[in-house]
Amino acid sequence: MIGRLAGKLVSKNPPQVLLDVQGVGYEVEVPMSTFYSLPATGEPVTLLTHLVVREDAHVLYGFATPEERAAFRQLIRISGVGARTALSVLSGLSVAELGGAVAMQDAARLTKVPGIGKKTAERLMLELKGKLENAVPSDGKGASGGDVVNALVGLGYSEKEALAAVKGLPPGLAVAEGIRAALKALAKS
Repeated sequence: MIGRLAGKLVSKNPPQVLLDVQGVGYEVEVPMSTFYSLPATGEPVTLLTHLVVREDAHVLYGFATPEERAAFRQLIRISGVGARTALSVLSGLSVAELGGAVAMQDAARLTKVPGIGKKTAERLMLELKGKLENAVPSDGKGASGGDVVNALVGLGYSEKEALAAVKGLPPGLAVAEGIRAALKALAKS
């Protein structure tokens, strides 16, 4: 299994990139979130990878962060969700947004991703519930961010207001501190 590639970025053709690793060119499919974080062509780059072996092809998928790769692996374990669909989900939503949508059971957010209908979104929410904690980074926008949003909604704020308040939180806040900071931000607006 190829778990990581480090080399020179030769070309970028969304959603595919070509990496030169010591004279060997690897075609790697990447989500748009990873694509936008890539350096210019000719620069060194490191991607975490997942190899999918099919009857007709061996396809490498690359990710900028371990959280993206973990979310991709959780997505492809779901019946009816293939690698292309998983890549589409990660291109349309960040890992934190996906985790938030699953935690809040927000099917509407998932259906905004091209190729994800209502039934697929409901299946994703059901299958991923409780499985993305390791994939979501633990900053103010990750798992604890969902707790802060839930607390603010419980206090009477709309979900939109709560999400906007959580976006401005610095990373690494505890839930209680996050609630205080979010309430201060909401009081100012």
